[in-house]
Amino acid sequence: MFILCSYYGFSQEDAWVYFNDKPNVQTFFDNPLSELSQRSLDRRMAQNISLNNNDAPIEQSYINAVLSVTGIEVKAKSKWLNCLHIRGSISDIQALNNLSFVNHIHFADKTLNARMAIHKPFKTINKQMIVQDFFNYGTSANQVQMLNVNLLHQANYTGTGKIIAVLDSGFTGVNTIIPFNRFFNNGQYLGGYNYVAANTDVFSTHFHGTMTLSCMTGYVDGQLIGTAPDAQYYLFITEDVGSENPVEESYWVQAAEEADRLGADIISTSLGYFEYDNTNYSHTYEEMTGNTAFASQGANIAFTKGMIVVASAGNSGGTINPHIGVPAEATNVLAVGAVQSDRTYAAFSSIGPSFDGRVKPDVMAKGQNATVSNTTGTIVTVSGTSFSCPIMAGSIASFWQAVPSLNNQQVVDFVKQSADRFTNPTVEYGYGIPNFQLALNNALLSVNDTIQERFIVYPNPVYDQLIFSFPNDLDKAQVSFYNALGQLLFEKKIQYSDTTVSLSDLISGIYFYKIKSNSCMQSGKIFKN
Repeated sequence: MFILCSYYGFSQEDAWVYFNDKPNVQTFFDNPLSELSQRSLDRRMAQNISLNNNDAPIEQSYINAVLSVTGIEVKAKSKWLNCLHIRGSISDIQALNNLSFVNHIHFADKTLNARMAIHKPFKTINKQMIVQDFFNYGTSANQVQMLNVNLLHQANYTGTGKIIAVLDSGFTGVNTIIPFNRFFNNGQYLGGYNYVAANTDVFSTHFHGTMTLSCMTGYVDGQLIGTAPDAQYYLFITEDVGSENPVEESYWVQAAEEADRLGADIISTSLGYFEYDNTNYSHTYEEMTGNTAFASQGANIAFTKGMIVVASAGNSGGTINPHIGVPAEATNVLAVGAVQSDRTYAAFSSIGPSFDGRVKPDVMAKGQNATVSNTTGTIVTVSGTSFSCPIMAGSIASFWQAVPSLNNQQVVDFVKQSADRFTNPTVEYGYGIPNFQLALNNALLSVNDTIQERFIVYPNPVYDQLIFSFPNDLDKAQVSFYNALGQLLFEKKIQYSDTTVSLSDLISGIYFYKIKSNSCMQSGKIFKN
């Protein structure tokens, strides 16, 4: 438990300052690799996601101007939301409204917004953190087999080729203890950052991330095997264990933006927010509407970039405020609740629905007496949705490896549809416990159906005229062409009687196409000579 402080002890306030525009947008569009990695651009291309203004960085002159104001401290920034998280006195923060490029200011203490008529409601946060097969799973067998992920592992779908960004409080011992030796020896650790301390030391500070990471990539034969033992990982510290403050929400969004830049596929976060040390900053259930809180907004934007965000539902099920918090309540976040080894509801798991009536949690996994590694490398059992979340995130990575042509929405849909309560969701279980073998079977059937309707595209490589041969049951479609950076070049409507597209205006190189019709969508790569 964290010690709560009295509101009257706070002499400074937290706030977000939002800017009007991004004057450098075109410069970014001209050179997207200045801000995003090629893998990040490839993820967008594969899912037909266009670059937009929130991919561009914040105007540096705006940041410099805010930094030059006496009494203002910049704690974090978000290019997605075009804002800075700042700290200072009320008067110093309010003075920023005099800057011509400032759109508005939102105080974490919502009573100040009402009193000072600083608009655009934007809520703060509350946190929740409690802490014979292909593999010899040992005591971790139950949490893997409950989801039928062991069957994916038997087919060699173990997360290879997928990148998971883990946002947590610290990863003490991960670089030294036995359960992560395989992780390091195989080059699965790609890097990390500590946003709280503003340094690259992620292997200290706190134990919580060590345990959550072990649910995905821990490997001790006969004791613990994670659900994505061969995925690659970035590790980010966004949680300040010494206090409860909305700046952690801003750190979270900043880390999500970095995960996007680096090309991560999945974000796993066993953090949640509802109450703060300063109770005027705290959330209310009425704010759980899917896109109000800062971290929920960031999580939803992460989804629009092609990533899947998996979050702990929370451990408040037995309290007077039992509902799921931020960011699990976000519209496009997969909130994971906890069950026991016999698949029954764990009494601490936070419940739904969201305030606006959406199904939450989305799905369930083992969270009571889950098998994890502690910071000494000892395999232990612990309880909390903090562990059902990474068990699910790793499972999704292994599943997505098996069907890489699916976009993030399709992956989430197949996972939900495979769950045992999909047709009858409840406030405790949501859609229930997924069956990843069923999800894979359904996904492969869907992919095969699409293949049966495929257009034939030729010649490839092509010099000038590219020809699209239609399936028998289609007579018209639209084809879009993109460059290697994911930028749309042109679109053309084609039909059964006119299937040729001229590429004479394109220089030699690699291009991508996407065909859309009423019942079929197909994408591919072409080489222009």
